[in-house]
Amino acid sequence: MTSSPRTPKHPSTGTARTGDAANGTAHADDRPDRADASRFLRWRRAVLGLRPRMLAAFVATAAVSALATSALTYQAATGSTLDLTQDTALDELRRRVDVLAPSLPFPPTQAELDRLSLRLSGTGGFRDWHVLARYGAAHSEWTAAVTVPAALQDTVGSGHGAFQRFTADGHSWLAVGVPVTRTPAGPASGAGDLSGLTVYALLPLDREQAATSALLAAATGAGAFAAVLAAGLALLATRQVLRPVRALGDAAQALAQGRLDTRLAVSGHDELAQLSKTFNHTARTLQGTIEELRAVESQGRRFAADVSHELRTPLAAMVAVTDILDEDAEHLPADTATALRMISNETGRLTRLVNDLIEISRMDAGAAPLRTEDVDAAEAVRATLDLRGWSDRVELDLPAALPVRLDARRFDVIVANLAGNALRHGRPPVRLTLTTHGPGPGSDLVLTVTDRGPGIPPAELPHLFDRFYKADRARTRSEGSGLGLAIAQENARLHGGFIEAANAPGSGAVFTLVLPRGPLTKDAP
Repeated sequence: MTSSPRTPKHPSTGTARTGDAANGTAHADDRPDRADASRFLRWRRAVLGLRPRMLAAFVATAAVSALATSALTYQAATGSTLDLTQDTALDELRRRVDVLAPSLPFPPTQAELDRLSLRLSGTGGFRDWHVLARYGAAHSEWTAAVTVPAALQDTVGSGHGAFQRFTADGHSWLAVGVPVTRTPAGPASGAGDLSGLTVYALLPLDREQAATSALLAAATGAGAFAAVLAAGLALLATRQVLRPVRALGDAAQALAQGRLDTRLAVSGHDELAQLSKTFNHTARTLQGTIEELRAVESQGRRFAADVSHELRTPLAAMVAVTDILDEDAEHLPADTATALRMISNETGRLTRLVNDLIEISRMDAGAAPLRTEDVDAAEAVRATLDLRGWSDRVELDLPAALPVRLDARRFDVIVANLAGNALRHGRPPVRLTLTTHGPGPGSDLVLTVTDRGPGIPPAELPHLFDRFYKADRARTRSEGSGLGLAIAQENARLHGGFIEAANAPGSGAVFTLVLPRGPLTKDAP
């Protein structure tokens, strides 16, 4: 690589002022399933989480800063070193020419050109340069492996001192040249008429190249050290920042899991400490509110249970009395008989309500035992309907036999509630279907009750299994207590199953009971 010859950037004695020496010349330098989802989330946190992003930001900032600083330092140091070398070489050549040229006869002979070149290259010369003296076609003996660039010779021959950097044989070289002028005092490199004699010096830039390479290596090492230091600082910073953030996340998860006594340790007075204080205040407030609600709910349940138990004894006596009076109702006056039947009906309704309240209280207290046994589910369904006189009102689609393991009494309550609900609030025909889902004994029992009534309003579906809830709010006085479906759902959950309610595609409501069949203790048909 070569660059065009250029004159010095500042005027000096000698060649820089020869003829048009004050005029400069041009210069040119040389990125499923739950397990898969969990793995994906962990990978995403590891790659796109706050810690890797902060680490990447720190390292990128440090790397860019170090790279920019290194590049600017290298450029400035390289330019300064080369400028100093070329200016020093040009001044040194000019000085020595001014010393030796006056004693040179004109026109010089070949021997005199060799002598001048030898003396300029001898003791006191600038480093290990090679000197070429040229006068017209004649020139001194030249033993260097490279030659003076022709572009530089043309520039110096026109009366301008100049220099040029170029690359030859894999090495960088600097060539400088000055024209020799004739003055009354004799030949010199200063102002005067051109004598035709030009002198060139050629020196290698290996020393400067080694110095700039060492500077580049040092700058690169400093940049790498800065990046490593930034990574260490980033890890320390992200650890200090993410530790309370992770603690906050763990505390929030614990709070969501019901551990209301979860609190964060507060240290310092920064934004994270304020966030921890806010979280602790929120957790205390939430804990207090939930404990109050639980206390009120517990009091309400205990009150209902206590009242139910207190009412049970007088209700048993009232039922016994009404049963005796019912037997003599036909011998009583009409108005008295009507009032007696009304009292008997309301007493029965109140008895069922009290029994339901007692049952739901036992479930809330965890005192509702599940006594499972091997049962033929198809026969159990038929027995439930026969006991209540509904066999002729419900269409059955049952297998010949379906052995399951469950609590027969609670299964009877579930079937009675679902079928009775369809008969009371739906329209005939009411259909009950019993099937299984899945192969073998590990399959589920599926019981479906459908009717052809108006269906259930979509807004009411989420609340059907709430306690004391009635879809028809105008029916403030009805046979049901509002606890039947809630008790059925709780009984299903005791078995490990559930009940779902939906609307049929055409019309009517669909209630679906799903229960695990359970392991049988005897061979099933």
